[in-house]
Amino acid sequence: MIEGVLLGLSKWLGATWLSGQLQTISWIIPTLQTIHILCVAILFSSVILVDLRLLGVLQRDAAPGEVAKRFLPVVWPALLVLLATGSFLIVGEPRRTLLNPTFYLKMALLLTAIALTVGLRRSLASAFRSEGSGRRFAVRLAAALSMLAWCGIVIAGRWIAYTGDS
Repeated sequence: MIEGVLLGLSKWLGATWLSGQLQTISWIIPTLQTIHILCVAILFSSVILVDLRLLGVLQRDAAPGEVAKRFLPVVWPALLVLLATGSFLIVGEPRRTLLNPTFYLKMALLLTAIALTVGLRRSLASAFRSEGSGRRFAVRLAAALSMLAWCGIVIAGRWIAYTGDS
């Protein structure tokens, strides 16, 4: 049932004027992919640096909140550009993404990573000021899970090219 709906949606998207333009102008898809990958690099490196600080691996001399203030502000603009370029890539190559289970794995990991990043940002200040080690452990666990989710996003994003319906 869902596969039929996705197949119909991908056929419809592939037949739109925008999809045709994206497919026939040779430089558009590679340009969108380049911007998409650069934004992934910005997001990944920013979040990983904060996560590594929370785990006590890097920048131990800086407060976690200061590290977050330095690196997290670029996350949201980069995420918006990622969503825009990703949307255009879906419209330009709908069968490659909408019929590919790896794409849905990437989206699930992305939602998880965003939730962890938002949660970590909200709990940074209080977790490291509090005396309780349980809260610090929870923040460190969330940071480790965040790193795993972002690594999974990168791997799944690359894996899309090798799985699913071409």
